[in-house]
Amino acid sequence: MLEATPFYAESGGQVGDKGSMIFNDNESVNVYDTKKENNLIIHFIETLPEEISGQVVAKVDREARKKIEAHHTATHLLHAALRQVLGKHVAQKGSLVNAEHLRFDFSHFSKVTPEEIQEIESIVNEKIRASIPVVIKVMEKDEAIGLGAMALFGEKYGNKVRVVIIDPDYSIELCGGTHTATTGQLGLFKIKHETAVAAGVRRIEAVAGVEAQTLVYDAFTQLAQIKEALKNPKETVKAIEALQADNTALKKKLESFESKQLLVIKKELLGKVQSLHNVNFIGEQVDVSNAENLRKLCTDLKPLLSNYALLLVANIEGKAAVALMLDESVAAANNTDAITIIKQQVAPLIKGGGGGQKLLATAGGQDATNLIQVIETVKDIFTNR
Repeated sequence: MLEATPFYAESGGQVGDKGSMIFNDNESVNVYDTKKENNLIIHFIETLPEEISGQVVAKVDREARKKIEAHHTATHLLHAALRQVLGKHVAQKGSLVNAEHLRFDFSHFSKVTPEEIQEIESIVNEKIRASIPVVIKVMEKDEAIGLGAMALFGEKYGNKVRVVIIDPDYSIELCGGTHTATTGQLGLFKIKHETAVAAGVRRIEAVAGVEAQTLVYDAFTQLAQIKEALKNPKETVKAIEALQADNTALKKKLESFESKQLLVIKKELLGKVQSLHNVNFIGEQVDVSNAENLRKLCTDLKPLLSNYALLLVANIEGKAAVALMLDESVAAANNTDAITIIKQQVAPLIKGGGGGQKLLATAGGQDATNLIQVIETVKDIFTNR
């Protein structure tokens, strides 16, 4: 603790300042957070100085403070814009202000539409371009409320309050945080996300100043990369829509081809039934594009067999996929079930895991080199009864 400090202690949603302290002109320590306890401002430092008495020069991280100030002023502008666009029922339910972004929770009964988001952003950026002075006054609480000042959620106020005014006709709030001198110092405001956090409570995450500029730069860079990948079409959206249409058409053709392929595989499998102690066993590696097709082959073969044990394995892009289906009588006669075999016998061989039901279970794993061993292992269960 210092006799006096320029460091802002965490309060009202604004994070505590960071910076450094220089003790007796020669020893510097890093301040990584600032909090308030019992009206005392406490600085958190990484190491204790050798000598804590004497003169201390306290330096706030200027760049971080400027970003925090921009986001705090932006929070006030956002709050007023939300009430203007969505209605006077909007009230703050929580906030976070730091150097990276701002987060604002507010009461509202539905998702904020893209059109409303755009209108809110436009109002805030209009206020930024107007470079309105941010006026801070200390006055009686009743006087501040009479001016129309809004109290912040969760804050306690005394008789004297600090009031932040950004155009008396636009935003007046009780606030103890740090702010820019004018709205113009924000430069730019951009909303990143709008989500639900609880019943009747929405959350907006946004950026201002340098962070907003970085967000826009990143978005334009990504757009340029997308255009380049699409060979720089004149109309990017139409090019993406055409690509999506082509992709949908190709998927339908592939599904049709796979359906025909599964019919061929099913016929081939019916010709590979082995009789093992009255168990009709099929254990084969098949060529399919996804694990779901293994399940489909099993269910398609089910009505064509009796007393069956169907084990199908596949190497799908270097990963193992396994499906096992047992006839109920086979499971009972062998005192086992599909899920037990999958978990105890199959999963360890393919370095994976599995699950399912007693008569149909599946497994997936990282190692597809032991698929033949998987078949032999399961086959032995019914061979060595």
